[in-house]
Amino acid sequence: MSKVALVTGGSRGIGAAIATALKSAGYTVAANYAGNDDAAAKFTAETGIKTYKWNVADYDASKAGIAQVEADLGPIDIVVANAGITRDAPFHKMTPEQWHQVIDTNLTGVFNTVHPIWPGMRERKFGRVVVISSINGQKGQFAQVNYAATKAGDLGIVKSLAQEGARAGITANAICPGYIATEMVMAVPEKVRDSIIAGIPAGRLGEPEEIARCVVFLVSDDAGFINGSTISANGAQFFV
Repeated sequence: MSKVALVTGGSRGIGAAIATALKSAGYTVAANYAGNDDAAAKFTAETGIKTYKWNVADYDASKAGIAQVEADLGPIDIVVANAGITRDAPFHKMTPEQWHQVIDTNLTGVFNTVHPIWPGMRERKFGRVVVISSINGQKGQFAQVNYAATKAGDLGIVKSLAQEGARAGITANAICPGYIATEMVMAVPEKVRDSIIAGIPAGRLGEPEEIARCVVFLVSDDAGFINGSTISANGAQFFV
């Protein structure tokens, strides 16, 4: 029986690439999404991957959604916390609402996703947790105090979970993508996109599938001794 993987924010962009790659690698995959029913339906039709709708910012909704996934597919062995939002504004113009929306989804959402799954992983003595952070959680970014704070906090979550889960056969690692050719990035004005690419030594944007391949490796048995680590996949744009 194949291992069950849950990918939050899994019906579009990087999350969709991750979910698809995991299925191709032989895992049984569930993809969570927050609100775009049309995109989720199209994703399921194209890939055969079941989608489940809930808001990761809501603990009770997350717990119920995860329970439904496990009822349908079996115990979750792998969780990829990918769901995230941006509410960009210079700090002096940032509203408390913009702050809390991003914190609730990108940081608390990781807790809400992993926490209900963690006891089962400990009991079964196996688990893989991968959190999708960001280059901007490593270096910061103008007008992204909220986003950068959450993505930096995600790295702290991973380092702590790694220490707690290691003896139970659980690994927790993070991936910090640089600028990836998702719908969001490709939608910015061409001049802005060109300026972004000019700052990437590789001379191009990353592809969602390149992040997905990092995930497939981290959840594999081959990566069993890699724990509490961060993979920076950014085309040499930033070094830690």
